[in-house]
Amino acid sequence: MKVVTGLLLMLLRVSHGVETYCDGRINGTQCYGALGGTVVLRLMDSTSGIHKYQWVKNKTNIFMGRNDELIANLLGNRSSFSPSDGTFRINNLSRTDGGEYTLTIFDSKGQTLGHQILQLNIQAPVSSVLLVSECLSQGEMRVSCSSEGGDSPQYSWTLDGHTLTDAQLLSGNKDSNTITLRQNVSGQLVCSVSNNVSRVSKEETISTCGFIFIDCISNGTHISQWVFEANNTLCVESTTARTSTTEGKEPGITVSNKTSTNNTTTSQNLHIKDEHWYIMAGILAVLVILLVVGVAVVCAHKTRQNNKPKEEDDEQELTYADVRVVQRQVRREQQKAEAGVEYGEVRFSGQPRQSAPPAGDDCVYSMVRRDR
Repeated sequence: MKVVTGLLLMLLRVSHGVETYCDGRINGTQCYGALGGTVVLRLMDSTSGIHKYQWVKNKTNIFMGRNDELIANLLGNRSSFSPSDGTFRINNLSRTDGGEYTLTIFDSKGQTLGHQILQLNIQAPVSSVLLVSECLSQGEMRVSCSSEGGDSPQYSWTLDGHTLTDAQLLSGNKDSNTITLRQNVSGQLVCSVSNNVSRVSKEETISTCGFIFIDCISNGTHISQWVFEANNTLCVESTTARTSTTEGKEPGITVSNKTSTNNTTTSQNLHIKDEHWYIMAGILAVLVILLVVGVAVVCAHKTRQNNKPKEEDDEQELTYADVRVVQRQVRREQQKAEAGVEYGEVRFSGQPRQSAPPAGDDCVYSMVRRDR
């Protein structure tokens, strides 16, 4: 009983002070007022020039006036009328105040100049909003938004100030009171509940449920699923490979934590690894080619030096000196006398090698005398 009494008091506190405005000068207007609150209805421009007017609900005169004077008012102290701007104010609205109202204007002869119908709807305002979230078995998060009080509540969701998208929602829609978020969604979640007379919001900071996305190849088996990180036993060896990646080494198996929409997969890492090997192999091949060309150039140079003919010794010019052969008669009885040969000085003079061969040997003979 105390709980019910407290709830009613809370609703009264919320409703009190809620004021709505509606322009009812157009025929068939739908107006809304908050239960326990105030509604201000614009019924006409002013009463100036209008001889008589009356506002009726279900054939019951709510109020009646002539020129600028209010003749009758059934609502009494709960209402007030302003002839200068033609507004009628109703306080402390109740459910019975809702319904169809008709404004009729008369001329001085009592003839009807026109009718104007207005529909007044009374709604309980939304008092409070409660958010409840829970993690599901695969790491999804289900969030429920409920409101206290409020007739015909409408729900809307935002994440970090932006309307939820289909990529963030696993099930439900952004207009329902219960949604299921994907495993990688986190941020400032806001649920807003509103109707025609009120709007209340509740926000909550949500994080992932501690799940990570496993996408790897282990023992020839491709594993791709969400697992709870604290209890993960799949692809444990890939965790070491992932840690070594930050030290400049490339992993062979990858465990990706999908806290964002962009995830690194094993195939991508292997593709990058192959590209690195191709680049290294190309650089090595270029170096080998340059080394071979360099060795060939050096060898060709040495061979050319070895095959180059050596310069022949400078040609020598032979100069004969004056040679005399003297045959002395030692004894007369000797029929043959010993011949004495005298040699003069023989000189060899060096001359530079000529490009063309000499025409012939130049011989210089001295005069030879033979004395008996």
